[in-house]
Amino acid sequence: MQKELLSYIAGFLDGDGCIMAQLVHRKDYRYGYQIRLSIVFYQKEQKIEFLEWLKTKLKYGYIRNRNDGMAEYTIVGPQYVQEILIKLLPYLRLKRKLAELVLEISRIPKQLTAKEFLQYAELVDLTAKYTYSKKRTRTKEVVENYLKEYKILSP
Repeated sequence: MQKELLSYIAGFLDGDGCIMAQLVHRKDYRYGYQIRLSIVFYQKEQKIEFLEWLKTKLKYGYIRNRNDGMAEYTIVGPQYVQEILIKLLPYLRLKRKLAELVLEISRIPKQLTAKEFLQYAELVDLTAKYTYSKKRTRTKEVVENYLKEYKILSP
């Protein structure tokens, strides 16, 4: 992609998008939680064509209409998020530090110990410093308590 286009997309992400790192409870996962990384762009439903155009440029993800008249284009997964953030990072302004932190999280190894998983959960907690989330309840502490309760991590 050309620098001008990457700069434009980065500006859109800075203004009408978000970069997220979440701890999602998943019983079928080794440590009971998944670290989910995503990039989301928002637009009114009437402008969904713009999100469709954006998807043709970034290639990954899906578009959905929400119940509040908004549409969102979501890209999920460490590999996809990493690839896109590496391209956009030089042009990000407002979300640059958040993007750098999410890039660090995206390098999570496939095999890791419970203690190493908690270190990544702590990085996820750090992303809250750069976001406006008020509903966040799943933190490193919650994951750590889960791991101790199920005897996955020694007290």
